[in-house]
Amino acid sequence: AIARYAVNMINDDDFIFIDAGTSTGWMIEYLESTRATFVTNGIAHIKRLMNKGLRAYMIGGLGKPVTESTVGADAVNNMKMFNFSKCFLGTTVDVEEALVKMEAVNRSYASVVLADHTKFDKVTAVTFAGIKKACIITDRLVNDKYADATVIKEVMKE
Repeated sequence: AIARYAVNMINDDDFIFIDAGTSTGWMIEYLESTRATFVTNGIAHIKRLMNKGLRAYMIGGLGKPVTESTVGADAVNNMKMFNFSKCFLGTTVDVEEALVKMEAVNRSYASVVLADHTKFDKVTAVTFAGIKKACIITDRLVNDKYADATVIKEVMKE
């Protein structure tokens, strides 16, 4: 439901960064024909975008097998040539993945984080953006304090 809602935010004229990860991977499932252009650091994502006949670029960098992503300084530097209308990101506890997400937020007009309710109220080793820098799409919000800080869309309220 989170990914399906996120896909509805994509317009034909968008230039999108879509982060590696399972939440963003689900977005590709729901993508229909669009003229939007996609940039990703997800190895599985680029294959799926191309198989759907969508215009897509792959960010180079160090391959990370666990998340099937490209990360590190080369990935961040590759992103510096782009300006995104929107970026769609998952969460992470990994420093190198966080650097890529940080660059995506810095280079995007609008940033959207896809996070189910289990991702809230946790402290991790890294922060890739302040909460005010992104909108959040979640299944349900378990703590209203976040709604005071940014735009949050609940797609499966209890």
